[in-house]
Amino acid sequence: MFSKKAIKSAFESMMFVLGEPLEVKTAANVFGVDKGTAREYFRELQREYEEEGRGLAVREIGGGFQFVTRAENFEHVRRLCTPAREKKLSMAALETLAIVAYKQPVTRGEIEMIRGIKCDRMLEGLLKRDLIEETGRADSAGRPILYGTTKMFLRYFGFAGLNELPEIEDIERSVREPDESGGVRQFAIDLEGQV
Repeated sequence: MFSKKAIKSAFESMMFVLGEPLEVKTAANVFGVDKGTAREYFRELQREYEEEGRGLAVREIGGGFQFVTRAENFEHVRRLCTPAREKKLSMAALETLAIVAYKQPVTRGEIEMIRGIKCDRMLEGLLKRDLIEETGRADSAGRPILYGTTKMFLRYFGFAGLNELPEIEDIERSVREPDESGGVRQFAIDLEGQV
């Protein structure tokens, strides 16, 4: 039987080597512990890294845990890693992605009705970036494709799950009463910085 310290140490190594969210179930299976115990150990690691103010943090993302850099160090890391040409999501792509995130599963026709313009290219680009995926077909005439967000979407924006999306009422209020930072547009720009 492994000690809690040994399991937490191994979880750190596994997160580091994997480079993507380590599923709680997978980690639990490696040590033959239940998922609740594994999740508790991950959360202890999360608290320890936070309390010590380390350069890395442990973040829960889509049912797993992953090492990420601390938000305070973003600018330093960005300067080190930014390629000469950085391709960000356009506001049109962010709007399309937001519709998919909040309305999923949603068809292209529904997205176009909300945006008021065609969105074929936006959807194609979001699919290529693995931020959205086809989740099935609607039962309506023509059986159009349904779209939803992916785990990459959660990683890209740093959400543990879709329940962390801002309340739609908060966003609507930001549009009506923009704050000094520019409301929703600034919110979208800030999300871009979390990549």
